[in-house]
Amino acid sequence: MNTAELELPVSVPSTALFTDQYELTMLQAALRSGTAHRRSVFEVFTRRLPEGRRYGVVAGTGRVLDAVENFRFGPDVLDFLRSRAVVDEATLSWLADYRFGGDIHGYPEGEVYFPGSPVLRVEGTFAECVLLETVVLSILNHDSAVAAAASRMAVAAGDRPLVEMGARRTHELAAVAAARAAYVGGFSRTSDLAAGFRYGIPTSGTSAHAFTLLHDSERDAFTAQVESLGRGTTLLVDTYDVAEAVRTAVEVAGPDLGAVRIDSGDLLLVAHRVRQQLDELGARDTRIVVTSDLDEYAIASLAAAPVDSYGVGTQLVTGSGHPTCSMVYKLVARADDADDGGTGGAGGTGGGGALRPVAKRSLGGKSTVGGAKWAARPRDADGVARAEVLGTGALPEELADVRLQVPLVRAGRTIGREPLDAARDRHRAALAGLPLSATQLSRGEPVLPTEQR
Repeated sequence: MNTAELELPVSVPSTALFTDQYELTMLQAALRSGTAHRRSVFEVFTRRLPEGRRYGVVAGTGRVLDAVENFRFGPDVLDFLRSRAVVDEATLSWLADYRFGGDIHGYPEGEVYFPGSPVLRVEGTFAECVLLETVVLSILNHDSAVAAAASRMAVAAGDRPLVEMGARRTHELAAVAAARAAYVGGFSRTSDLAAGFRYGIPTSGTSAHAFTLLHDSERDAFTAQVESLGRGTTLLVDTYDVAEAVRTAVEVAGPDLGAVRIDSGDLLLVAHRVRQQLDELGARDTRIVVTSDLDEYAIASLAAAPVDSYGVGTQLVTGSGHPTCSMVYKLVARADDADDGGTGGAGGTGGGGALRPVAKRSLGGKSTVGGAKWAARPRDADGVARAEVLGTGALPEELADVRLQVPLVRAGRTIGREPLDAARDRHRAALAGLPLSATQLSRGEPVLPTEQR
């Protein structure tokens, strides 16, 4: 679903101000110099993965498509820019008609990526492309970081389901995006109703410690919850004494109690004790849910515990120690002639002359590789990926079937939108196609080498 149809609850009427001021001042200067309409190619990539990570996960592509569609400079936005003297009247006039009219290709959402992977390629005039830099990076850096953490947690959890519970640990709008990215990365549910409403993600939740503390006794609280939500509900059993709470829970709900949740203590030890107690009380089908500041390492440590599912919050929505992917948006090619790439108006991509590769040359590992790039991932005889191959110019015929980029926007029209479950399924398949060492949680190098051709 297009989030524009659901009136995205932000304090500005479009995504146009989700940007840095220098995008607009560059536009003004380029319009004045006559270079604004040169046909240009920008690419999104990261120079390196977060330390110790073996792969990255592309997430947020669908939100990028929404953001591009909603990038409009309405009267209120233009009045704000005019009142702050951000740009001159000629630039404001150009912005009033802005519509992205170029092309966007990229890795499909849910795909994995590696250092240098051209995750997104934006083509059009310099003017129309440069304006999108900040909002594109804002979305991809956040969502891909959360999805990578979610993927690692899902690997650690194995077949046990994961519930995203991080809404209270981040900005209210970031929480919705994080729930979406976590779903792509392998989580099955979220506690955030806005994410369920906007993206159709399954939601779940029952009660917190406050509900138990509200009542005169734990028995009263459990009775109220079971009478309201049914015997299949999940009762929180660590408000006071866990053993006593489990006994009371089974007495109130009977052996058909759906689940108990443990949110504190030595989870490995407590889970074993609770499982034994539940079995002795005849509640053999009652599930055990654990929460309490989990990350992928804590989840892995519980692999041998009798745990049925996990709830994860803080570490998930903050990327488990890596809240950004350090993706950048760089100009890699442009036309020589100011008239070669466009019609001179907002949104036009114009002619088709040859493009000159351009690259940044600097110290400190910040140089770039010029030229619009293709990406492919050849596989060995067993179907396992063996390298991330990047190149410019014509794609070799032998790599045509393993090309990674797909069309997302053509001449300003979105053509790559897909259901969120498609991205989730794609990530599962992409991960299965990597070398087995990709699923190791120990620190290591990227699981695939990046080869330049």
